Amino acid sequence: MDPVLTDPTAVQTAWFCLIAFMFAVYFVLEGFDFGVEMNLGVLGRGDSERRGTMLSTIGPIWDGNQVWLITAGASLFAAFPEWYATLFSGFYIPLLVILLSLILRVCAFKWRDKLEGRRWRTGWDVVHTITSLLPSFLWGVAFSNIVAGVAIDENKWVTTSVLGLLTPFGLLGGLVFVMLFWTHGSLYLVLRTGDPLRADARALAGRTIWPTTVLGAVYLIWAQLTVSHTALTWIPLAVAALALIAVIAGNRARRDRLAFLASAIAIAAAGVQLFAGLFPFVMPAANDAAHSLTVANASSSPHTLTVMLIAACVLLPCVIAYTIWAYWVFRHPVTGDGSDAPESLLARARRGYRQAFEQE
Repeated sequence: MDPVLTDPTAVQTAWFCLIAFMFAVYFVLEGFDFGVEMNLGVLGRGDSERRGTMLSTIGPIWDGNQVWLITAGASLFAAFPEWYATLFSGFYIPLLVILLSLILRVCAFKWRDKLEGRRWRTGWDVVHTITSLLPSFLWGVAFSNIVAGVAIDENKWVTTSVLGLLTPFGLLGGLVFVMLFWTHGSLYLVLRTGDPLRADARALAGRTIWPTTVLGAVYLIWAQLTVSHTALTWIPLAVAALALIAVIAGNRARRDRLAFLASAIAIAAAGVQLFAGLFPFVMPAANDAAHSLTVANASSSPHTLTVMLIAACVLLPCVIAYTIWAYWVFRHPVTGDGSDAPESLLARARRGYRQAFEQE
């Protein structure tokens, strides 16, 4: 067997990197889903058909994007059970709220078009908005506190209260996540819709990118100077900064693919900075360094990690390939035709894609 696979430190580090990768992919993909839903009350105000068109852009792919969270969570539980247990001992309520929000979000996708009534659809659109804003904010708060450290006792239980998680750094992290996802979702709508919705989304992205850049710069520099454990994380910080600048330039020049790709890179780079700055810890203890969890003391046995790593090396490329294929199939813009007939989001999306194919 390869010596790397028999080295406990190597496989522990590999799994830390894999989990960081999964969460980064989740935030990039689910980020624009959340952003699209945040825009329902802004770009689709008072226009049910327009809101339906916006939701149709993510109708065929949102549940696939959410799978990355399930995969990351399962990997965390299997590879680092101590991390998983300690995390839930202090973050149970925020994570439960995220879970309940995601459940309600599924209901909003499935039930919105079951009835024709305007109030019915508007009500579910409000649910869409809330269940995108709330998880985005709470993910930012949670990850900010994970990298900054919380109080952990000798039994590996988090003793910081829920209100204690609402620190200035945590609140800023929540706000940055919301702004990043909102801008990301607006840029996605620019790619996937036609005028006048596309023009409105481009204009909105041009306005939100400025506070996003300022808040993101403050947050990432704060993280680098106060909680990062390595100077190497200045590299992803610089990449994120350059990517946000590219978003501004690309959006102004109407180079829509460049702007969207740059926003995805900014989110991924921010995730890399947070995880890389956390290593070799997985949950630093703010009260006593001896109580901190690291990749070494929070992981499963080397044999378990090795077996799972072999399986991941086989299955993960398949998941990535399928994700790429799904995005390729549903790459065409979606446009509404003004029909008032109720139909599912997937059916609406298929209609839009069929029209795009016919135009070609």
